[in-house]
Amino acid sequence: MYSKELTKGTLQPIILKLISSRDKMYGYEITQEVKKLTSGKIDISEGALYPILHKLEAQGVLVTEKIYVGKRVRKYYSVTKDGKQKVIEATKEINDFIITLQTIFNVKPTIS
Repeated sequence: MYSKELTKGTLQPIILKLISSRDKMYGYEITQEVKKLTSGKIDISEGALYPILHKLEAQGVLVTEKIYVGKRVRKYYSVTKDGKQKVIEATKEINDFIITLQTIFNVKPTIS
């Protein structure tokens, strides 16, 4: 698992990108999907996830919808039109950052 210091700045774009790749997602689903996609290398705690989701909602990047599942209410998050633009911008920035890190650390990209 990567350190919190390493992943802290990338959690928001990771969460936003993941939600935008689906119609909508709820909190626990987001944490489990990130863990699955990264083979457990990135583990987002609820304490880290929900403040990010609330911030993105306040910025108008995400909207929520409450759906009853049995007797429980589940809060689903989906990306707004502005949020989709933010995903595009964040993806470009992350890709540029990766290239910069590869330059600094002399890492040659490998094709899997």
